[in-house]
Amino acid sequence: MVSPRSLVHALYLHWDTLESLVVLGRDFPSFDQAQLIEVIARRAPGKSLEECEAVMRQMVSSDLLQVMARGVSLQINPLVLEFVRGLTREHELGLSAVLKARVDGIKHATSRLIEGLQAGNSDQLKQAAAQLAELFRQISQQLEQDRHAILELAERAKSKDANLPIGRRYSEVLAAFDNYVAPMAEMMDSGPSGTFYRHLEDAERALDHAVETLALQGALYTQRLSMRQVAFQAKELRRLGREVLKHCSDTLLPLREEIRQHNTLSTAISQLLGRVRKRGLNSTLGAAELPLWKRDMPRRVTVGGEVLAIMGEALSFEPAIVAFPEDREDPDAVPMELVDESAVLRLLRQDAPVNDLLHWLHEHFPELADSTVLRLYHMLIERDEWEVTAADTPQIQNLSTVRVTHHPHALKFAATSVENRPMK
Repeated sequence: MVSPRSLVHALYLHWDTLESLVVLGRDFPSFDQAQLIEVIARRAPGKSLEECEAVMRQMVSSDLLQVMARGVSLQINPLVLEFVRGLTREHELGLSAVLKARVDGIKHATSRLIEGLQAGNSDQLKQAAAQLAELFRQISQQLEQDRHAILELAERAKSKDANLPIGRRYSEVLAAFDNYVAPMAEMMDSGPSGTFYRHLEDAERALDHAVETLALQGALYTQRLSMRQVAFQAKELRRLGREVLKHCSDTLLPLREEIRQHNTLSTAISQLLGRVRKRGLNSTLGAAELPLWKRDMPRRVTVGGEVLAIMGEALSFEPAIVAFPEDREDPDAVPMELVDESAVLRLLRQDAPVNDLLHWLHEHFPELADSTVLRLYHMLIERDEWEVTAADTPQIQNLSTVRVTHHPHALKFAATSVENRPMK
């Protein structure tokens, strides 16, 4: 096994060749010697065939290129391939299932963090925080790589030959939208069906609570700082997820809509018009197939039957005549009922004490109007000669025309009452 330092040095020496091989590796998973020598000669035009073969052998001996099992073809070292793709933004589109598994891992790590916080286990707390930080880093890296992969995929689709059928030209776009963008949008839905934001919010709340708890317990500053940095990673990941999803959707949706608009019917019409333009109408369509007549179907806007019925009713509308009462000559002249208040007061003094004043008035003076009875009721309970007590429970009293709900007032003579004071 070659040491990492030798591998990095060989990568530095043969960077130009490897960069070309990584791009070419999209179409060829492995290379034969003729392909490798051609790439090396193209990157170094001044070298001879023997020198190009020597460079290929150096790349194999330094483990930049590896011999595939059960064959003589060569492939790029997977570690080198991933490293070069990361630096040159030549990533392949990842799998939504891998992203979903990492998001589910956030839920498990969050539960471990909460358990460690409740149990006061600092080791479990530290391990859970480190696991969350690693998951956040992996998801952020995958989202960033997938964004560049989507852009590269759209650029390749646009740069293909325009004469190709549009379904073949944009086949990768359709596959990427159905297999990646649509599941990603479903996973990042802010509703109850989405898991991305919900798990991130739970992890963020748990990390913030852990930071507050560690501060109250007087934990080390380095431990609190590392926990706070993991919480910042969660907040940044939520922002990055929204940005990447919007960017990918804005990139692929126009191409997908173009495919939908260019359907089978429009393709057939385009082909027919092209044949007519090249050969002429008579050569393209036979005389028996040409339309010799047509029927016009004019379109006009008419008023429906319901609207006509409403308009007819409006034409024959006659306002109803309402008879209003005649105006009085003097509206303020309300007839007053004459009452001998002195006689009422004498009778009340004879019957005192009284448990229900309103009932007593209605019983002894049924001929009086309800307004008069209520006026006497309020005047009598305000006199100083009575000791008035209101009941706790309300009762209903039926008068001549109205029903009164009230707390009955009981009257009895006061200790310092003034006898025979005239009623005002």
